[in-house]
Amino acid sequence: MITWMQRHKKYLIITIWISTIAFVGAGFVGWGQYSYGDKAGAIAKVGNVEITQGDLQKSYSRMYAKYNQMFQGNFDEEKAKQFGLQKQALEQLVQQALLLNLAASYDLELSDEELIASLTKQEYFFKDGVFDKESYKLVLSQNRMTTKEYEADLRKDLLIQKMLKLLPIEVSENEVNILNTLMNISDKINYKILTPDDITVDTSDALLKPFWQTSKNNFMSPVTYDVKYIKQEKVTQTYDDAKISDYYNNNKTHFKDSEGKLLTLADAKDLVIEELNTKATKDKALRTYIAYKKGKLAPDVVFESVTLSEDNNPFNAQTLQKISKLSLSSPYMKPIEVDGTYYTFELIKVNPSMPKSYEDAKVDVLAIYTAQTRKTKLQELANNSIATFNGTNTPFITSRDVDKIEGLTQTEATEFLQKLFLSDKKRSYIVLNSQKIVLYYILEQKLLDKSNNDLVSSVKKLKSGMFNKALIKTLENKYQTEIFIQGL
Repeated sequence: MITWMQRHKKYLIITIWISTIAFVGAGFVGWGQYSYGDKAGAIAKVGNVEITQGDLQKSYSRMYAKYNQMFQGNFDEEKAKQFGLQKQALEQLVQQALLLNLAASYDLELSDEELIASLTKQEYFFKDGVFDKESYKLVLSQNRMTTKEYEADLRKDLLIQKMLKLLPIEVSENEVNILNTLMNISDKINYKILTPDDITVDTSDALLKPFWQTSKNNFMSPVTYDVKYIKQEKVTQTYDDAKISDYYNNNKTHFKDSEGKLLTLADAKDLVIEELNTKATKDKALRTYIAYKKGKLAPDVVFESVTLSEDNNPFNAQTLQKISKLSLSSPYMKPIEVDGTYYTFELIKVNPSMPKSYEDAKVDVLAIYTAQTRKTKLQELANNSIATFNGTNTPFITSRDVDKIEGLTQTEATEFLQKLFLSDKKRSYIVLNSQKIVLYYILEQKLLDKSNNDLVSSVKKLKSGMFNKALIKTLENKYQTEIFIQGL
């Protein structure tokens, strides 16, 4: 039996890992619980369900907050673009809409009583251990959300949960036994770790230069932009009480204390003046921009010049991105704010990317040549060592015994064991993402006599993941999805 499983465990464990990936990738709970932004028109339609700009902003803000927490406050809009966060947010909304269409096809509804029952159990609205209506309103106000919006989103979430309960996942005893067997296959192995540091690389010019010559187009200088710009210094003006009062009354929601309560005019006066000055600064920058385009600038306007590139950018990535979209036929860019200062740019010249000289490219060439050479030679060393290596013996280990693989980090050991228990080879090697190579030889194998009381939950999660993934795929084929905005 154990011999048969050793031969076929590759395919059995692949099934388990596919199921795990499906489960991780399918998240149905947690949609629509925080709200930001306006309520503009539909940007997509899935079946009979419309997705609005406001929905997208809420989904985006929720995902942005999660990423920002993961990055410990170091997440920004530039990273959000790199991660395709807006696309992720829309995909999440599309999946939600697919499930809402399915609920509608079953004529499912959520009663007001069910909504209230769920709402009054949410502890972040509690005061003295019970639901408090004023706390509820205050929390939503601090998150720029109305009770109507929150309850509409919560209703969608609860309706989806209610529908999914109609599609229960059952677990059989045989499924639990199979997973228990797979998880208790154990191997006693001899292994040896090879690292890139084991390889010495000759990095003389005699070898580096030919490598650069055959791939010089991979070592290009960045595109650079010659620009002129006008710097708009911050405007500071004096405003009479009537102007300050009028602006405050029209923009009260801009001025709140740390608890989200509106500040009085007296307490907000300095903030009002600051906003008025910021607005005046932007207005002056816009007027300068218009005069610049028309060739009617005042003679005392001061110009500065700079050559910008990814490697030389005293402004920010957003500024460079906008400048890169200018052309010589349309060279002027509207004022852009950078660290509280407005700048108006004119594109003078675009300097295209060119192959770097050997000397300029040498640092990059050295790094790539060294990495590639080490990788190739390490692979050769592994192939030449498989049949004869003698390393470290382990006790009987399972795919979970990461602490028993000495010489690897926990992440590396986890990766090694996962790949080991997918392999059907008795003697071979495994290449890790860290570029280390682990030679191994399976000395013995056996089935451990252990049971896991949590396997029912694990099997249920695996089956739920597979079901959820298949359900979404089926609904995508059933309900048409229309996206009305470009780039998503």
